[in-house]
Amino acid sequence: MNRYGVRGALFGTLPGRAVVIGIAIRLAVYVAGLLLGRVPGFLTVIDTVASLALAIGAGYFVYQLIVLAKRHLLWRVRRKLILSYMFVGFVPAILIVSFFLLSGFLLFYNFSSYLVQSRLRAIEDRARFLAQSIVLEIQRGGGRDAAAILARRQDNGDEEFPGLSMALVPMDRNCPSGSRQDSSPPSQTAMVSGPWAHVAPPSKIPAWIGCEGFSGLLAYSRSPTGTSDRTDGAFVRAVAFPESRRPSFAVAVDVPIGSRVKEQLKQDTGVEITSIAVRDSPGEGRPLAGLAADEGEALRQLTAASSGLMSQLKVPTEFIDWNSQASGGLFITTDLKVGALYDRISSGPQQFGQGLLIMLFIIGGLFIVIEVMALTAGLALAKSITGSVHELFTGTELVRQGDFTHKIAVTAQDQLGELAQSFNSMTASIEDLLREAAEKKRLEEELRIAREIQMSLLPQGPLSMPGLSVSALCVPAREVGGDYYDFLPLDDHRLGVLIADVSGKGTSAALYMAELKGLMLSLTRIHESPRELMMTANRIIANNLDARSFITMTYAIIDFAAKTMTYARAGHTPLMRVTCGGGQAGRRRETQVLVPDGLVLGLKIDDGEMFDRLLVEQTIPLHPGDLYVLFTDGISEAMNADEDCFGEVRLARLLEEHADLPVEELRERILREVEAFAAGTPQHDDMTMILMKVEGNGGQETLHHRGKEEKRIMV
Repeated sequence: MNRYGVRGALFGTLPGRAVVIGIAIRLAVYVAGLLLGRVPGFLTVIDTVASLALAIGAGYFVYQLIVLAKRHLLWRVRRKLILSYMFVGFVPAILIVSFFLLSGFLLFYNFSSYLVQSRLRAIEDRARFLAQSIVLEIQRGGGRDAAAILARRQDNGDEEFPGLSMALVPMDRNCPSGSRQDSSPPSQTAMVSGPWAHVAPPSKIPAWIGCEGFSGLLAYSRSPTGTSDRTDGAFVRAVAFPESRRPSFAVAVDVPIGSRVKEQLKQDTGVEITSIAVRDSPGEGRPLAGLAADEGEALRQLTAASSGLMSQLKVPTEFIDWNSQASGGLFITTDLKVGALYDRISSGPQQFGQGLLIMLFIIGGLFIVIEVMALTAGLALAKSITGSVHELFTGTELVRQGDFTHKIAVTAQDQLGELAQSFNSMTASIEDLLREAAEKKRLEEELRIAREIQMSLLPQGPLSMPGLSVSALCVPAREVGGDYYDFLPLDDHRLGVLIADVSGKGTSAALYMAELKGLMLSLTRIHESPRELMMTANRIIANNLDARSFITMTYAIIDFAAKTMTYARAGHTPLMRVTCGGGQAGRRRETQVLVPDGLVLGLKIDDGEMFDRLLVEQTIPLHPGDLYVLFTDGISEAMNADEDCFGEVRLARLLEEHADLPVEELRERILREVEAFAAGTPQHDDMTMILMKVEGNGGQETLHHRGKEEKRIMV
């Protein structure tokens, strides 16, 4: 709904359109009903369908609102934990307490109802006994002095039951019972005794009361003439008949439930009747029979049919109309005091009971204290957990934004504290890794620049020499390396060719290589002999080279006028010469491995005397078609996964087979063979190679080269 908005939700979704269309159809049907006076049947069907669509659409939106509210309200973990604790711990405790409180209340309520009902039955029995004794006394006196008997009995019982009222009601009824006498005292006139302030004396006995008599709890309701006030009350009535098959009278005794009776009831049971409210007779809508018109009061006499008396609550009770026996109802309201009731029902020593009660209150107080402590601890725990989670969330947000300096405060030595420490360690590690990555990137950039600088130290630009084709290659094992080759023009008909390998790899070897280039540029201008140049270079290098390092080198001077090559080797790999038969046609090519003696450069041994003594210089003729190959050990010692070396023998055989190829193609062929032999094994040493082929024809061609690594010189 947030994505659409209200307008989009109503008109851009199917449930929204269902709501809009349903409302429109219902409005249209309502207007049609106003105009036509009634709604046609087919419109009623349409209105029902629209209502159904409206209900479905509204239900969908209500569900979406509930989901949205749940997502927003329960997004925080703290709210989820607090809500979970409420449902898991607090709410069940409240329900348990409520259950026991309600159970105790119901127990006391039912017991109090039983006590009240027992008390009312005792009053009923007392009233029945009084009515029967009056009937027997009148019957023994032959009906004489009935009024005196009533008055005397009323005076005797008025102290116990204030407002006690008696009435002698004439009647003529058959009571066919075998135990009854055949006759009764002569017919009596109606007599009353007592105030009869609650209701009017009964003028007759209803037919629904049997010959065995009656006793029960009745209620009345009266309203003075011209007023809307109503007074409700209750009384116990007992009716007794003479022991005769045809009794001529009956005695009715009324005991009003007045203040004296209520007080006695309260003292006996601990329950107080506060009020009695009479309901209207169901479905009749007329005054009750027995209304005294001269007094202007409405009278209803009811029989209690329920024993339930609720504390300060209205308990519905059925009643029977005195005249018609029609069912009705009334509410009896009681005031239940648990303490007073407990005092009535408690038994045993008072101190022991009070001790148990005090212990019960102590246990209840402890339960409340423990529950409050549990609630406080739960909220504190939730705050601790969610606080740590919030700190982690904040930290991750800052990390996502690139701030790795943020640290979470470790406030607890628990799993959450360990988690915070782990997060701090992680961010510190990430910061270190980023710093290392930046440093590595800087070093790589510097090494890239160093590589470019080193490559710029190798021969640059075109070189024109008569009768010679040249191709060279230098592939460092790392960004920079210690291999070095160079072409040094000495004069118009001489060319110096140099290849060298500084021990080791990387930056240190590259620095020595740069120093070597500067040294060679200087010495080639001084010395015309390769041997003399190397002896001078050895003395200089030995004084400046690290004791753990050395340099191998081969230096040759090609004399195009004399068609010779003079060279010396200082511990370098052999010079390979592939001949073309010495100029004689028909002879096959063969590879000569030229290995004149010589030590490596830079050894601090007897001030270079051994180096000078062992170093040998050789001069060989140049024949058209001859191929000369100078290389470093990165070519011959290239290894495969089994740590087998490519070897000089394999290189010599490869040169013999493909010596007729142009030097550029031959160089690429050698490089492919070496890579195929290594089969993906990482390069472990720098690879440098120079190929020179002597040509026999004259004429000058334009020099072609490939970047900084390849040259072609033709005349």
